[in-house]
Amino acid sequence: MQLAASWPNWLEAHTTALVEVPLRIALIIVILGVIRWVAKRAITRVVQHILQPSGDEQESRPPRRAGRGAAVLLRDRTRSSQRREQRARTIGSVLSSGVTIVLALLGTAMILDQVGIALGPLLASAGVVGLAIGFGAQSLVADYLSGLLIMVEDQYGVGDTVDLGEAVGEVEHIGLRLTHVRDLNGGLWHIRNGEVLRVRNDSQDWARAVLDVAVAYDSNLDTVYQVLEDAGRSLRQDPAFSAVLLEEPSVWGVQSLDADGVVVRLAVKTIPLQQWGVTRELRRRVKEALDAAGIDIPFPQRTIWLRNEDQEPQLTAR
Repeated sequence: MQLAASWPNWLEAHTTALVEVPLRIALIIVILGVIRWVAKRAITRVVQHILQPSGDEQESRPPRRAGRGAAVLLRDRTRSSQRREQRARTIGSVLSSGVTIVLALLGTAMILDQVGIALGPLLASAGVVGLAIGFGAQSLVADYLSGLLIMVEDQYGVGDTVDLGEAVGEVEHIGLRLTHVRDLNGGLWHIRNGEVLRVRNDSQDWARAVLDVAVAYDSNLDTVYQVLEDAGRSLRQDPAFSAVLLEEPSVWGVQSLDADGVVVRLAVKTIPLQQWGVTRELRRRVKEALDAAGIDIPFPQRTIWLRNEDQEPQLTAR
């Protein structure tokens, strides 16, 4: 009888612990779950918007007009689409993970507060542990932050030819922590993003083919300029190279006066990653044009003195 009489009092005293606290915890979980769903849905919409091809990319043929915009439109569209997709999905994944972590920490703190556990000592302990982990993993944090900034700023992407210092080659993979670069000899470089201090990207916007041509000192420079311009004009009119060149090749003038001859510079703007092939073809055409015009390409010359004890010194030129 005494137990039956005390049961309503015990139930009334523990109503908050048995009913209200679980309901509050359940409500917190539901609200945070809804917030997470809304946030991930918004992130997914943004990623899908980024992945949608623009009107320029849906065109079957790029314009043939020269200029800075033409260089972008003449890129490999498949590689550009894959690059944009990789950036969007990676950034979306990072944002989703960040939202989940923040909501999980917030929910844990709110649930512990409802249970009656003091958060002050826990936060102090977590701060000390986090400080220790931060000192030990600061390079890892720098790698992840640098990787995220590389993607957001579009410094380089998969398929680009880059110079990262000792690693020079084509980017095969880029993540939040590591970048993989395949060099000319086939070696695969693994570079931590936090160690990338400077980047030279040869695949963005446009490139320039530069050719230095050495001619003899007795050559008429006006004739040399005309021959080089004609060689560049013939390359521009060639259907195999007309879509690669973004402007008419131009002679910049005398670059230097070397010991063996006069160096004249010829340059032309090209689409990315085509400057080396254009330079090789220009070199071939310039050689044939100079030979046809009778302009000598100088060879190294040295003056040697031959001295004999019984004879006068003789001068021999080679």
